[in-house]
Amino acid sequence: MAARALRRFGVAMLLLLGRVDHSAADEVERFYAGRKLSVVIGHEAGTGFDLYGRALARHLGRFIPGNPTLVPENMPGAAGFSSANWLFNAAAKDGSVIAIFAHTAPFEPLIGKGAGRFDASKFAWIGNLDAVVGTCGVGEHAGITAFDELFTKEMLVGAGGAGSAGPLSQFPAALRRLLGAKIKVIQGYRGSAEIRIALARGELHGICGLPLSTLKTEWRDDFAAGRFKILLQLGRERSPELRGIPHVYDYSRTPEDRQVFDLIFGLQAMGRPFAAPPGVPDERVAALRTAFMAMANDPAFRAEAAKLQIDVSPTSGEAVQEFVKRMYGSPKAVIERAKDAISPN
Repeated sequence: MAARALRRFGVAMLLLLGRVDHSAADEVERFYAGRKLSVVIGHEAGTGFDLYGRALARHLGRFIPGNPTLVPENMPGAAGFSSANWLFNAAAKDGSVIAIFAHTAPFEPLIGKGAGRFDASKFAWIGNLDAVVGTCGVGEHAGITAFDELFTKEMLVGAGGAGSAGPLSQFPAALRRLLGAKIKVIQGYRGSAEIRIALARGELHGICGLPLSTLKTEWRDDFAAGRFKILLQLGRERSPELRGIPHVYDYSRTPEDRQVFDLIFGLQAMGRPFAAPPGVPDERVAALRTAFMAMANDPAFRAEAAKLQIDVSPTSGEAVQEFVKRMYGSPKAVIERAKDAISPN
């Protein structure tokens, strides 16, 4: 008798959960039907982040219940954390806006100078379209053929304006302080496109922190022709496309060194991340995450990505959320070493 009652209770609960799930799906569809969903891009038009943001905006709506119209909007500034500040503090918290910004932006409050007014672990992470492989490289005029030469030869690299918190400033500073590489950072460039022009004019020797995907798109002519040579991989994992090229982790000497490298170079594991503000209803976050992964594996989206020559190696929103939480839980000594290493001064 007790077993029969328990079975009846279980069936009732399954039916109830089914109604709840169905009701949540209906609510999501009602919310998004006929609505505009803003895709805020925290970087200039024509950058790699812009390419990814606009590609997503053209496809994601097909997979969201209610099929909202996605509208890309550029909000450049401070290497992406201006848009991150806005998303956390000012954006509507109803699921009508998502944003993409550089992987360094979410961790500015952790290892930066305090310009990030948010807690990235509280964003609702929707997913990551690509685990970026960063590179440090030189133009053919530099007369430098291997990274180890930088322990005796000076290399001039371009970066953003004074106080810039992006990888083009942080990575060369870290290579100088942690490894002793003779790298001098020349600031004042608006982005990698301006740095490429300066390289062609001979004003600079190279650049550190440039994504491999950007090399294969905006820089593809120089890269393919051999006018630009990669000296070092800068990322959490080794790229199969860069066999034979040294990896920054090759230069770590202790377990703590590796943890510091994780907080500087390893963050590129979430190279093209999309987030919603904190406080978005759970069922809408779940719908956006499900739609994101469906889009990332969709043949039409993949075909456009191939045409644009952008790499796609998707990570779920849940995995990104866990990664951010883990990085924010790094030991204090490791955080302080990382902060000191990327300081521009």
